[in-house]
Amino acid sequence: MTYAVVVVDMINDFVKGILMVGRAKDLIPRISHLLTYARAHNIPIIYVNDSHLPNDREFKIWGGHAIAGTAGSQVVEDLKPLPNDIVLQKMRYSAFFGTSLDNILRELKATSLVITGIVTNICIQHTVAGAFFRGYEVTIPQDCVEAFTEAEQKEGLEYIKRMYGSNIVTLEEGLKLLGDV
Repeated sequence: MTYAVVVVDMINDFVKGILMVGRAKDLIPRISHLLTYARAHNIPIIYVNDSHLPNDREFKIWGGHAIAGTAGSQVVEDLKPLPNDIVLQKMRYSAFFGTSLDNILRELKATSLVITGIVTNICIQHTVAGAFFRGYEVTIPQDCVEAFTEAEQKEGLEYIKRMYGSNIVTLEEGLKLLGDV
């Protein structure tokens, strides 16, 4: 298996801004640890960030957020991408929809993804669906994803496991998987 790490929406508006996921700040040290490990093992890291046009139709549901070119759509400073990391923008929940993520993963010959970030039952879930439909194996370190509530977190992880057969693990189990490649 060839892995890639996908970091979804660890951006200012979701971590500390207008659509703040209250528990997202707790993810930062764990995701940072995962990214450090991935970089040390030459595992590619791809950030996929919400980045909307000023009148995006999604704003009818969530209000204005992550507007392209604003600080709100940028990765939080503590997880800032490094020069060898790949950064993509998305306008919908899935990191695959309307982006070049699949093409990039195929160029990297990735067959398995470790997906992290927020929101578990929305953008993570839709990204996992996109990965499943394209034939990728998916591992979710459950302590590296978060939802608005504990109930939504549990429901999202259960759905991802049941519907897509994703491997739900702890961060430490995920690191062991990455170390075994």
